[in-house]
Amino acid sequence: MVALAFLIPLGLVVQQLARERALADAERQTAVVVAVLTVTTDPLSIERAIASTGGPAVSRVSVHNLGDDGTEIGSGHAAVGDLDRAADQAAPVIADVPGGQSYLEPVDLGSGHTAVVEVFIPASELESGVSGAWWALAAVALGLIVASVWVADRLAAKIIISARQLAGAAGALSEGYLDVRIDPQGPRELADASFALNVMADRIMALLSNERELVADLSHRLRTPLTALRLDAETLDDSQDAERIRDAIAALEVEVDKLIRAMREPIDAHSPTPDRGERADGAAASTGEEGCDVAEIVRDRMMFWSAVAGDQERECKAIGTDSPAPVTVPKSELAAALDALIGNVIRYTPQGVPFEVAVTRREDGYVVLRVDDGGPGIPDPELAMQRGESQQGSTGLGLDIVRRVAVAGNGTVNIGTSALGGASVVIVMADADPAPKEAPPPSRWLVGRLSREPNERRGRGFFRSFE
Repeated sequence: MVALAFLIPLGLVVQQLARERALADAERQTAVVVAVLTVTTDPLSIERAIASTGGPAVSRVSVHNLGDDGTEIGSGHAAVGDLDRAADQAAPVIADVPGGQSYLEPVDLGSGHTAVVEVFIPASELESGVSGAWWALAAVALGLIVASVWVADRLAAKIIISARQLAGAAGALSEGYLDVRIDPQGPRELADASFALNVMADRIMALLSNERELVADLSHRLRTPLTALRLDAETLDDSQDAERIRDAIAALEVEVDKLIRAMREPIDAHSPTPDRGERADGAAASTGEEGCDVAEIVRDRMMFWSAVAGDQERECKAIGTDSPAPVTVPKSELAAALDALIGNVIRYTPQGVPFEVAVTRREDGYVVLRVDDGGPGIPDPELAMQRGESQQGSTGLGLDIVRRVAVAGNGTVNIGTSALGGASVVIVMADADPAPKEAPPPSRWLVGRLSREPNERRGRGFFRSFE
């Protein structure tokens, strides 16, 4: 745009200069003839004066209305009207004529008689050198544009490369690749942002390491009271309740040991999910386990919780656990979610309140796990699903664990009112082995129409594809 803004006016100036140069030459030739006319009107003298101007322009000079009888010298190009207008104005006139322009100079010969000296200027002289100038200016403009584009591309490349590098590193960091680092380069703002990203990644690594160490230390502190509980449990008799207590303590020791080992493992910065934390979509991170059977998990956990319910005189039952219901959620994660739901029922409902756990495998490709109770219910289900926002004196993590497990199973969680009168928590998860959907049978109208068509229009290939 800058090149065009300067070069187009420059080209117009070149064109104007060429025209003015041609008119100046015509005016110079006219001045020689005018000087002779002021002295004499002799045609021979005038012709000599014209010849003295020299060059090819001699044949383009003419004199009109030289004598009283209208004598003319040379062949003119201007029209009579243009000659009269020049004589009347007593000033030079430039008239457009076929093939160019004519410069008309009036000369007062006295006694009210005016002669007109004409110099014909062909169009080639009016535009002499203009086309070459335009081509030269176009070449200059093209060169400037190419050079400016190349320079701008080189300058922008530094910014774009730095911006892409920063965006890629930020995206990798958001996916959990904590080892990502970039070399600060480019403009100062992008270099500062790159440096800040590196510092943030280092800070995240340090915070994660400190958090893992803290969790491992806290988990290790649990071993002392667990050891005391295990020793106390060994002094109990061999009743069913004592065996259940010992099994619960052993299971808790196993979970604490797993937690300590997991937290003591170094952070794999190259892995997008280095911890058993929460994924970017809110689901529980994978523990490396395969999927599980919901019915089997319910049968296993209900053996434990039924004993606890019996101690509190609660009626409990499991429904739909006879047939398998596979999902993609790891066994430990689903068991933890089910324990959290039943544990909430045991803790926050009065003794004697019944509960039930039901498993349903639907035909639309989903498995439903439902936990109902006859307690007071959940007054604000939306608030209860938020992490750490429980208003019943708990940590507020139980339903959040359930939500993350449901998301990991490509499903969702709904909270409502159960048939028992209390809360109903429904976990919907995708079926890991859905049954194939059968194609609907063809309509009777289509079958009847096919049976009526001529044999040549319904070949064997068509019926084979129809079947």
